[in-house]
Amino acid sequence: MRVLIDTSYAERGASGTGVYIRSLVAALAERGEVEVVEARQPRRLARGRSGRVWNPARSAVNAALDLDWLERGLPAQARRSGAAVVHHPLPAWSRRIAVPQAITVHDVAFGVMPESFDPLWRRVALRQHRRAAGRAGAVICVSAATAADARRLLGAPPERVVVAPHGPGQELPVLARSEAPAYFLYVGDAEPRKGLTALLDAFESLPEPAELVLAGAAAAGARGPRVRPEPSPRPARLAELYAGAIALVHPALHEGFGLPLLEAMRAATPVVAVRNPAVEEVCAHAALLIEPGELAAAMARVADDRALQDRLAEAGPRRAADFSWQRSAELHERAYRLAAEGPGV
Repeated sequence: MRVLIDTSYAERGASGTGVYIRSLVAALAERGEVEVVEARQPRRLARGRSGRVWNPARSAVNAALDLDWLERGLPAQARRSGAAVVHHPLPAWSRRIAVPQAITVHDVAFGVMPESFDPLWRRVALRQHRRAAGRAGAVICVSAATAADARRLLGAPPERVVVAPHGPGQELPVLARSEAPAYFLYVGDAEPRKGLTALLDAFESLPEPAELVLAGAAAAGARGPRVRPEPSPRPARLAELYAGAIALVHPALHEGFGLPLLEAMRAATPVVAVRNPAVEEVCAHAALLIEPGELAAAMARVADDRALQDRLAEAGPRRAADFSWQRSAELHERAYRLAAEGPGV
């Protein structure tokens, strides 16, 4: 079976979705069960939305470019490729694509936490996601928690839903854990649902000399002398950050999956995370799971308890080993076959 995958998003900078697309394509190629054809949108501006901040003009231009790609560029690529299925790694659906389409739903945060998103953007996103989920031949969800949200909030038909968890993040060098970890680590962006403000407030209540490193897009939110930004760490640097951390702190109030959790656990970095369905699903008993108001106490506890750090560092790699991109690719192949069998054209 030949599958065309829209890999446009992987070209838009570092992101969990980009890691997913690149890792999935590589795993599918390695398995060799389907023939993968890649298609990329030729032009687009930087994102018009970042957390609560929305640039309507930029978003309008991108919306026009996205629509042109979805209704003209991508269908043309699908025709030329002779693909049996088109896979949108984000929810989208085109009436001009004549073969079945599969979509990936990463989360439905704008439906679960509407207060964290611009109302107009949220309405547009909800309408587009519902359209795609209702018409796709297969709805691939990255966790059982996201699948439940997709059925409840997007109306995804249960018989078309395939749960395909990610593998353990991007390929990072495996480094020995520091004997004297000196900082807490956050990896990700600063969307309101990620809980970065709560993390910063909790950290400020902790005594010195501990530091907090903000890696990724969240680095722009660094404040105070003990908070260190790492805006765009390359894989080798990210591996160093994991190895030297007291713990990865993941304060997100809602997640679809949480790739940094698996990356940290694979690196034997202790994980402290706010409890929510997807985080519980990914971490199981290999992380210190807490309620939102317990961040400061949990950070102080793990910093002072070396036995707890060692227990989490030992449990993390075992849990991360339960996930693989090969298994994810196998489940995607199942979704492609489901889509090809119809309906969904």
